[in-house]
Amino acid sequence: MYGIVNKAIQDLVVSNFGEEKWEIILEKSGIEEDFFISSEPYDDDITFKLAQAVSQEMNMSVKDVLIAFGEWWVVKTTKEKYAGLMEAGGSSLKEFLENLPLFHNRVMLIYPKLTPPEFKISDVSENSLNLHYFSKREGLQEFVRGLIQGLGKMFNTPTQIELLETRDVGDDHEIFKVSW
Repeated sequence: MYGIVNKAIQDLVVSNFGEEKWEIILEKSGIEEDFFISSEPYDDDITFKLAQAVSQEMNMSVKDVLIAFGEWWVVKTTKEKYAGLMEAGGSSLKEFLENLPLFHNRVMLIYPKLTPPEFKISDVSENSLNLHYFSKREGLQEFVRGLIQGLGKMFNTPTQIELLETRDVGDDHEIFKVSW
């Protein structure tokens, strides 16, 4: 993952709990980096070690850490750093989700070494759709759940998310039913 992801985890912790708590989490993670360059790729393992350290230090499940981080990523990181890109995605939650399959094509112009997930949409109705999530990375489905929740907040749209299929039980990808 790019350094901007790890920097966002740092921003989440520092903004909510202070610099001292971040230093404790960084030490618990066992990683050697003490700062991250946004535009540089880092091993995914660093991100998972940070999430596990936050989980331990904050007495939260890793699942809850990933959800909180996904929300933070949308409502804080992308809104502040990539407002134009987010606004181009759509003017409502439904429109943004329908445009999501093309979203990472634009992101790859900024981060050319990105290994993006793939999203597909199915079963679109007035108040729901199914979001299919394909990724080479495992263990990030709760981050995606947090992203969806963050998008709901961004668009002031109460959102319900149901996991219909998951690789955790042998499916080949995740399917989230998103309702509003």
